[in-house]
Amino acid sequence: MRILVADPLADAGVAALAAHHDVDVRTGLSKEELVAIAGEYDAIVVRSQTRVDAEVLAAAPSLKVVARAGVGLDNVDVDAATRQGVVVCNAPQSNVVSAAEHTVALLLALARNIPQAHVALTAGRWERSTWTGIELQDKTLGVLGLGRIGTLVAQRCHAFGMRLIAYDPFVAPDRAARLGVELLPSIDDVLARADFVTVHLPKTPDTVGLLDAARLRRMKPTARLLNVARGGIVVEHDLAEALKTGVIAGAAIDVFTSEPTTESPLFELTNVIVTPHLGASTEEAQDKAGVQVAEYVNLALAGEFVPSAVNVPGGVVDEVIRPYLPLAEKLGRLLTGLAADGITGDVTVETLGDLAPADGRPLALAVTKGLLGAVCSEPVTLVNAPLLAEERGLNVREVSDPHSEDYVSVLRVTGVGRDGRRIRVAGTLLHPGGRQRLIEVWDMPVDVEPADQMAFFRYVDRPGIIGTIGAGFGEAGINIAAAQVGRLDDSNEAIMALSLDDEVPREVIDDIVARIGATEGRGVSLA
Repeated sequence: MRILVADPLADAGVAALAAHHDVDVRTGLSKEELVAIAGEYDAIVVRSQTRVDAEVLAAAPSLKVVARAGVGLDNVDVDAATRQGVVVCNAPQSNVVSAAEHTVALLLALARNIPQAHVALTAGRWERSTWTGIELQDKTLGVLGLGRIGTLVAQRCHAFGMRLIAYDPFVAPDRAARLGVELLPSIDDVLARADFVTVHLPKTPDTVGLLDAARLRRMKPTARLLNVARGGIVVEHDLAEALKTGVIAGAAIDVFTSEPTTESPLFELTNVIVTPHLGASTEEAQDKAGVQVAEYVNLALAGEFVPSAVNVPGGVVDEVIRPYLPLAEKLGRLLTGLAADGITGDVTVETLGDLAPADGRPLALAVTKGLLGAVCSEPVTLVNAPLLAEERGLNVREVSDPHSEDYVSVLRVTGVGRDGRRIRVAGTLLHPGGRQRLIEVWDMPVDVEPADQMAFFRYVDRPGIIGTIGAGFGEAGINIAAAQVGRLDDSNEAIMALSLDDEVPREVIDDIVARIGATEGRGVSLA
């Protein structure tokens, strides 16, 4: 079979592909050139430069696999590939060691002012007293995001004798304890205690702008900040002002809101170290990415199971179960969205009624994918979801019961929040293959079709609530597409579920919560 390598790939990766297939290395193709030749190939391998969109896919009827030699998949239209039956895979673990080591390198350089001292000395200035540093031993490292890279950083810094604290609402406390890490309940708690803060969070609507001026003011004036995760999580202008005015002592930044860039307010400051997104830029990471992706392409072209495939599950899925897979993923996302402080311990996936006799494992996988999709820094798939859950100490278990009171079939997901409270959501299809319905949220009955953007409020029912909520969204310029109120028969506690046309900012939710005296309010993206 023929493979097109459209971006530079490590020689080892090209060799691994060429051992089994005909390989053409043609880098730097324009969009028009790629469309013109895509139909000749069974596989296309890219890195970050070449975009494989719906137009390219449509021009390649023989295409069986698109592979990204790296972690992200922003330049591949996964939905279009799925509709066309094309496997999409990547190399999700190829750069984790390199990213962790770069973080530690920046940490040491930041503590000892190494780049600044180098610049001074090569410019002819012996400034030994100017660039006095600090030791890492007995300092507190705060890790925001205890996934694969965050865990590797913590392990390495433990060897320096650092005290380790972290915030990650989807890592079980006992898992963190085994790593020698103290989990704290909030980001603010980490910021207040840490001498160094390192960011290892995914870039999502919830994390963009997360570390702004207000958050930076919660850090010690002697503290230092590192970001080797994603640009935009730290507000660069706010960080520059904090560094200029002594709010914090220093920063090391590898990623930027806009890349590539040669302009930033951070570049003019002497208490900042900057690198041009070098986290994955090692020979070993490039080799690993090339070899891993070659292995997966060879498996895909042989029709075998691909461990890093992001759009195809392994194994046969029962036809009774299959229509419920999209709903299962949404219920996982909903559970994450409702758990403000995260989920810990066991997550239970219940199949009730006609779903009970079928093999529910694919539904549990889909729930896990939804549960972790917004909190992991790598793509979560039906293949890697169990491993990612295990790494965070989450145990997703399946329960079935042929009895269902109100619906023919019900899929219910239950988790326990950090505060110890149970959170339960449930859904059904109106008929096999029919429209999805949410029928339970926060243990309260509802009946609403899930939408890409939703909001939920729990409050004491009384006159005027609906109008107040509508006014709040209206003032924010957010249209309500649908709304439904649910209430238990023996209680005046109610829940309102709203479908919205746009994503709702956290401050809008908080404002409405205050207006109606709600006990809880959440905006959730199910897209």
